[in-house]
Amino acid sequence: MRYISTRGEAPALAFEDVLLAGLARDGGLYLPEAWPRLSPAELNDLRGLDYAALACRVMLPFLGGSIAEEAFAAMVRDSYASFDHKAVAPLKLLGAGEWLMELFHGPTLAFKDIALQLVGRLFDHVLKRRGERVTIVGATSGDTGSAAIEACKGRQAIDIFILHPHGRVSEVQRRQMTTVDARNVWNIAVEGSFDDCQDLVKGMFNDEGFREEHRLSAVNSINWARIMAQIPYYVWAAVALGAPERELAFAVPTGNFGNVYAAYAARAMGLPVVQLIVGSNRNDILTRFFASGVMEIRAVEPSLSPSMDIQISSNFERLLFDLLARDGRRVAETLSRLRNEGRLPLERGAWQEMLRLFSGARLDDEATKRAIGELYRDTGELLDPHSVIGVVAGRSRLKDKATPLVALATAHPAKFPDAVEAATGVRPALPDRLRDLGQRPEKYTILSNSLEEIEAFVRQALAMRGAA
Repeated sequence: MRYISTRGEAPALAFEDVLLAGLARDGGLYLPEAWPRLSPAELNDLRGLDYAALACRVMLPFLGGSIAEEAFAAMVRDSYASFDHKAVAPLKLLGAGEWLMELFHGPTLAFKDIALQLVGRLFDHVLKRRGERVTIVGATSGDTGSAAIEACKGRQAIDIFILHPHGRVSEVQRRQMTTVDARNVWNIAVEGSFDDCQDLVKGMFNDEGFREEHRLSAVNSINWARIMAQIPYYVWAAVALGAPERELAFAVPTGNFGNVYAAYAARAMGLPVVQLIVGSNRNDILTRFFASGVMEIRAVEPSLSPSMDIQISSNFERLLFDLLARDGRRVAETLSRLRNEGRLPLERGAWQEMLRLFSGARLDDEATKRAIGELYRDTGELLDPHSVIGVVAGRSRLKDKATPLVALATAHPAKFPDAVEAATGVRPALPDRLRDLGQRPEKYTILSNSLEEIEAFVRQALAMRGAA
């Protein structure tokens, strides 16, 4: 198994090198040179397996033999052993032909835990064997940061710096990051949006001297291992609902496109997925793109669903690579035009090809609050402002009502208690292990939206740690 860059100028790498590199040297994102396939017989063989066993089988081909199967299986089992629900990603019947897949039973109550608990262990395994150390830098719109910190805290071969937009994440999201007491963890609150944080991270990777000096790596969804570790829960749901004999659709609330791209990858492997529905909030660049074929960047607006307050969906580049016939030069030129002009019309043939699988819908804050309240009254389910957008998008855009629909619940409602309480009158409680979160001391540094200032902070922090 070899991995190639979406921009075509970086050398092909094996899995371990892609894991540690994160972003390709040409600024592109890595993805498999060819998709491994799950035959109908192999999908049938997955029935009856627990989540860890199924996930191991689905992911193993992506390793290309770089990690022994027994060692990898142990990492996968360990990753999910502490989840609050034995099924890891339980399915709930929501209505006729509608299911909810709960992905928030990990340590930080968000779907990011499912990937990052494994990615942290993969880093540890590879770095220890190589006798190396890395500095992870990441941007978060709310959930990736806490999940990454939880996965990497205290690990001897990793230092981790997480950037979040100051004042634009919920209090629970912020505290889950800033109350972690570990010498290898630093939190930076950037005066700007998530897109600004993401640009700063990419700026550090594109600064070759800085990248080499501190051996940068990434755990954002630009890292292929993150996408790889999200593919299994789509397979898990599909097999549970009758795949390969039964086709189904998924509804995914997303801003950065990584979660729904994992569903696209599962389909490329042979999963019988007939529709992927993207739910957006007021920052609806993806929904507008599906409707018009034109991607147009606008200002990021704060919303009730801050993890989707994004206007530059970095993982869309992986889909664009396929839409443009895997031509790295065209991908680079297309994205450069989007950056320079703020607007990108996709070729009509590529847009129409995309619409055979993808569709989208948006909800503003008022509609989100109404939906949370209505769903609670109708079903008794408390959903957070992200998950409910996925449910409503799925219901409104499903092409064939006879197709089973799985909507992804991506965060625990207690991560957004104010919004949920305002909509339902019920304030969701945190699990007992997090009940004192509001009393824990916080540690973070507020910095301006300046690459020079961020890099200076990282240098100084690492120097002080090394001197301690």
